[in-house]
Amino acid sequence: MSESLEVHGVDLDDLTLPEPTPEQFRRSLLHHLQYTVGTDPEHASKFDWRMALSYTIRDRALEPWFSATRRTWNEDRKRVYYLSMEFLIGRLLEDATINLGLRDVAVEVFDRLGLDFADIADDEPDAALGNGGLGRLAACYLESMATLGCPAYGYGIRYEHGLFKQRFEGGRQVEAPEDWLVTDNPWSFTRPESAYPVGFRGEVVEQDGRQVWTPQLQVLAEAHDTPVVGYGRQWANTLRLWAAKPSADLFDLERFNAGDFTAAAEPEAWARTLSRVLYPNDTTSRGKELRLSQEYFLTSASVQDIVRRYLETHDDLRRLPEYVAIQMNDTHPAIAGPELIRLLVDDHGFGFDAAVDLSTQVLGYTNHTLLPEALEHWSVGLMRKVLPRHLQIIEQLDRRDAELHGPRPEGVGLILDDQVKMGDLAFVTSHKINGVSALHTDLVRRDLFPALDSLHPDRIVNVTNGVTPRRWIALANPPLAQLLTDTLGSGWETDLERLRGLEDHVDDPAFREAFGATKRQAKERLAGWLADHHGIEVPKDALYDVQVKRLHEYKRQLMNILWTIAHWQRIKRDPGAGWVPRVKIFGGKAAPSYDMAKDIIRLINDVAAVVNADPETRDLLQVVYPANYNVSMAEKLIPAADLSEQISTAGMEASGTGNMKFALNGALTIGTLDGANVEIREHVGADNFFLFGLTADEVTARRNEPDHARTAIEKSQAMRDVLQAIAEGTFSPGEPNRYGGILDMLWNSDWFLVASDFDSYDETQQAVDRTYLDHERWQRMAILNVARTGYFSSDRSVREYMSHIWNITPAL
Repeated sequence: MSESLEVHGVDLDDLTLPEPTPEQFRRSLLHHLQYTVGTDPEHASKFDWRMALSYTIRDRALEPWFSATRRTWNEDRKRVYYLSMEFLIGRLLEDATINLGLRDVAVEVFDRLGLDFADIADDEPDAALGNGGLGRLAACYLESMATLGCPAYGYGIRYEHGLFKQRFEGGRQVEAPEDWLVTDNPWSFTRPESAYPVGFRGEVVEQDGRQVWTPQLQVLAEAHDTPVVGYGRQWANTLRLWAAKPSADLFDLERFNAGDFTAAAEPEAWARTLSRVLYPNDTTSRGKELRLSQEYFLTSASVQDIVRRYLETHDDLRRLPEYVAIQMNDTHPAIAGPELIRLLVDDHGFGFDAAVDLSTQVLGYTNHTLLPEALEHWSVGLMRKVLPRHLQIIEQLDRRDAELHGPRPEGVGLILDDQVKMGDLAFVTSHKINGVSALHTDLVRRDLFPALDSLHPDRIVNVTNGVTPRRWIALANPPLAQLLTDTLGSGWETDLERLRGLEDHVDDPAFREAFGATKRQAKERLAGWLADHHGIEVPKDALYDVQVKRLHEYKRQLMNILWTIAHWQRIKRDPGAGWVPRVKIFGGKAAPSYDMAKDIIRLINDVAAVVNADPETRDLLQVVYPANYNVSMAEKLIPAADLSEQISTAGMEASGTGNMKFALNGALTIGTLDGANVEIREHVGADNFFLFGLTADEVTARRNEPDHARTAIEKSQAMRDVLQAIAEGTFSPGEPNRYGGILDMLWNSDWFLVASDFDSYDETQQAVDRTYLDHERWQRMAILNVARTGYFSSDRSVREYMSHIWNITPAL
């Protein structure tokens, strides 16, 4: 806790709330129900109770939040600023309740009121602020930074509609706006005093030897703050989300009064568009401009806020690296380098070289992908139109880098083929660039940035991803969390390596039975949820085989569903062969413009319709695809999973975090040597991991073989039978050509090597069945997966960032 601090004669420590008794908690809850929500217990809806509970918990979150802020200011501590287009934070209520140590008292109070705490907490909508692993990682890191006492701000956009809400019509994905903000958000504090102008377009002119940018359009970035409480309630940090608001001069009152209402409001509508949708379709020129404008909006507001906060207590910007570390989460905020340079040069009178040196010491860049299409690039024309001053700075950076490092290899440059390369820009303006798994970092160094690595040695480091055990065990899997505490004692929540102690119990039949009971409870919970919310009945004693992640060809949901068809065909040929009952569960969204991924979604749903209706096989195989996968759904699926599908084409998945969550919850992995799978297998042991498929080097070699796809298919009878069934319209009656595009791709190109890995995957899936039938062996493997994955805590990842990249010490 901080030393006593007085403001306007008030001792702030006198305002802190003691740990509540059940009666005190009940009184606080009922106070908020009446005076904040405006109702009484006799008439309160589930929404009313949830809001009252949220405000009750929020009251307790404010103490560590204020205390941490005061300590950071009083002790003049360095801060981390984490810039990310996504923060997939999920529901906050139960997470905050756990981290504040209040879940037991909350459960008791609601029991006395005749209500179910879990039911009330489940009423909270997921914050629609992300898509997949990138955003979930950012959320885990914010929570870990708070738990470790690392002073930090997360900076993102307060999307009005987020990504999109997914539903299925005729098996096809249909996108609808997310409505997470349709009601009040009790966790958000609006900060009107923290609003910054963000400009776009316009022109740059030289005045007195200086470049002066006069934007044509200007919006205001309005700050909305959410406290992020660390486990143990000793520290809390801030997630600051920017909402775009029109500046006063954007509304044309004269045109409005003249009756031209639409034209008068057009600039205002454009401003609000900036924070309306996550990842707008950028296949059109206007979509590209909106996407780039969004990224600059986030980055400019954040960098302005960072510089303003520093200057409140310091007057020498040359010392900025001593107090500020900015981490760019992927290339979306890569314009942060040019923006910080612009502020230093244009607003604070720095020379260009000095500004670049300062910016580079402050900035770090996390790379999350090797896919060329995901390493953003913008045309020079678009950059000149939207951010003309920044294009000048990028051109000057490019010339400077060439001058400092001599002749560069062909194909190296920040601007090539009339494109601004944002990955290269992020590299050149950062003092450290990190990959997110050991294999990925090697490939970043060898394949992605080899020339820049040789020109800037020692910049590339590895920080393998991690996940927070508070969310992914304590919240998502309470029975397992209780077993861990009963077996190991408390403390594993913040020292996950203690899970190693489970190895001492792996041969204890009573412990194995207790461990199995936690999995049965998770499966019963999932089965009940599927029945209640989706009308799907699944057997509770089947093998739950789960693949949940963003739909992309390299993640190979296609291979999974093709194998499912092959498995169905085998069961039909010999129904009495002693098959292990399986429930194949999929979850994930495809980008609205990604036609192949959307075709794969439709195929999965079409297969499900046929397989689930087949009386010969439905007791042995079901395919389930709940719509609108999000964090809350993951919290139900992951604890229940027996098998975790991590089957990406080797060399294409940067790390993954779902693979870690599944292993921590006792699911065995079937996977390739890709991303963090490599390290998971090393930690849990090769005997406790179902490995298949080509290695990254073999993938490269196979792609160079002519007709590799057709050759692989012709060698595989199982693959040919599956493709024949699809071609005949077995899963698309009346429209046999529905999946012609998928079939053509598999026969003639197959860049992601589904056919080449299919037989290996098939053989390994059969090994999964054999192992599952040996109950004792499966239980032992599952326990060892939990025991040996303590390394994959996001606390460990954040400590490595603090030591290797941010140069910051914890306050706790």
